[in-house]
Amino acid sequence: MDINGSPLAAEGNIRLAFSKPTRTVEEQSLLFNSYGSCGYEGLQLKNNQYAPYLDEPERFKEQWGHLKGVGSALIAFGSLQEKDQVNLRRMIQFGKVLGTEIIVFCPADPRQEKNRKEDIAKVASVLSGLGMEAREEGIQISLHHHYNSPVMHREDFDIFFDHIEDQSIGLTVDTAHLVKSGIMDIAELVRSFRQVINNFHLKDYSNGEWRVLGQGDISFDPVFQAIHEIGFKGWVSADEESGGGITEGLGECFSYINSRMIKLHP
Repeated sequence: MDINGSPLAAEGNIRLAFSKPTRTVEEQSLLFNSYGSCGYEGLQLKNNQYAPYLDEPERFKEQWGHLKGVGSALIAFGSLQEKDQVNLRRMIQFGKVLGTEIIVFCPADPRQEKNRKEDIAKVASVLSGLGMEAREEGIQISLHHHYNSPVMHREDFDIFFDHIEDQSIGLTVDTAHLVKSGIMDIAELVRSFRQVINNFHLKDYSNGEWRVLGQGDISFDPVFQAIHEIGFKGWVSADEESGGGITEGLGECFSYINSRMIKLHP
């Protein structure tokens, strides 16, 4: 599928990626070999899709490096203890060889309300240092907020970015995790953090479950309008975690995003 002439091409600065968990080698092969022909420019990798190659980036490149945009982002979870920092540095070196642009990192320590502000400030301090290291290698680290993670509610974002040093960390906006966390005005957050947003994870949500885009309860029109208004330049990824089929998810998400963009470029 060629996106030239489509609403995505009209937007100009947006690059569309896809991300989806895989359970088997066969599923991973299907995903890797299909995203490009479905119109996506990049594939944002879940941990198990790159971790076996972490110390052998050339082996990954030999197997998958012919695919445009493969590993444009690496998605990771960690506690930011020393061993996790070491692992994040391994990811930076892996990504440098691969040509990765963003490491999407979600702090894995459960949220503690009692010391919430202190915990968020600590996460911000540690990530700031790692973000500066990554930037020296040409890679951005992007905060991936999750339900029950230290950065979860609306005011947490303010606290976190107030403690980030030298704009060393970006923000991945995950639509479904925002709604699950009680943040219903996604567009407001997009506009408020336009200076730090460097990635989007679009997924739908309904009745406590992740859904394929367009099959949940999230109203995406205001989200796409906000993305358009801020003049976003970068990756917008369909983060498909509904548990459905790979082929179906690729096609349905691409069609849905195109349909929303048509409203901006009729």
